[in-house]
Amino acid sequence: MRVASVPAGHPYVRSLLDPHDPAGRVVHLADPLPDPAEPARWWPPVVLDADWLRAHAHEVDLLHVHFGTESYPAEHLAAVVETLRDLRLPLVYTVHDLTNPQLVDQAPHLEHLDVLIPAADELITLTDAAADEIEARWGRRATVIAHPAIADPDAELPVGTPGDTVVVGVHLRDLRPNVAGLETVRTLLAAVEALRATGAAVEARVDLNERVRDPEQADRIRELVRAAGPSATLAEHPRLTDPELERSLADLDVSVLPYRHGTHSGWVELCWDLAVPVAAPRVGHAAAQHPEPGTTASFDLDDPASLAAAVIALVSPHAVDETADAHDDPARVPASRRGSPHRAVLQQQRRSVRRRQRHDVAAAHLAVYERALATVAAVTA
Repeated sequence: MRVASVPAGHPYVRSLLDPHDPAGRVVHLADPLPDPAEPARWWPPVVLDADWLRAHAHEVDLLHVHFGTESYPAEHLAAVVETLRDLRLPLVYTVHDLTNPQLVDQAPHLEHLDVLIPAADELITLTDAAADEIEARWGRRATVIAHPAIADPDAELPVGTPGDTVVVGVHLRDLRPNVAGLETVRTLLAAVEALRATGAAVEARVDLNERVRDPEQADRIRELVRAAGPSATLAEHPRLTDPELERSLADLDVSVLPYRHGTHSGWVELCWDLAVPVAAPRVGHAAAQHPEPGTTASFDLDDPASLAAAVIALVSPHAVDETADAHDDPARVPASRRGSPHRAVLQQQRRSVRRRQRHDVAAAHLAVYERALATVAAVTA
């Protein structure tokens, strides 16, 4: 089955293929390059164009849209949908983002959703919570397929440097539009100050790329961290490579998500692979990706007390069953602290889960593709 994925070269899309499928039942066609001089750039997606689809219809069995629609207006996407109908090609749409993390103004993205969600022959999303929202807003139920691994399931991963101090960190990267850098740092520093006032050994760590989209905001973040004194550190660096990022995250006891809007998070998945607990703001459905105790705790972006409570929950021993009484349940496990043997054990367990998941995710996508093909065949018969 020849699938034109938008975009095929994205790490998420590459992870959907089953490495143990010798028959190669699903083939992701390579992204046509918008500019051969930049072979690493897939955007704007060439495949997502009515003229391209007409010219290459004989090479494609199905179109699967993931990311990149922000490159085009809604009218362009509507023409793509109409062309797919004319060509009798199925459309599968994975709703990763109910709000677009690359945009401030969400109106264009909402217009795209209003085109693609009703038109798709099959819908996929990553959590039950997102599927519920899609059904409430558009009256369609998406198939839920969990996000696959970010880290290599066959690789040994860093567990971090052990230490008594609880290190709570946030990676702001290049301050893209959905990152509330200043607000998150302000809340983080206040939460750490409150925890230290109780006698807890806690420090904040803020990571920032050298090149950012909002230099003025970066300056204000530097001032905040500097004013916090020895309880906070700022690390500025070039964009981290994947191994550098894994090592940086592994040195945290808690990773704080800095999002002002969003739906799902690959960052949550990477932290899960690394067994680094996550404090997630109450936006979107990132906290629903791995809601098990000791893994994710939620907080309000403008409420330091809620972040402090989340940190305490994540670095404290917890019940295996979150509904059990903490005093009566003997099955309590330690927190996944940096450099701890427990974190190493968790990583090993999760690598096994991820290896099994690769097959499950690929099989689930194959089933969706087969349903989409059958739907179009039935309509055109």
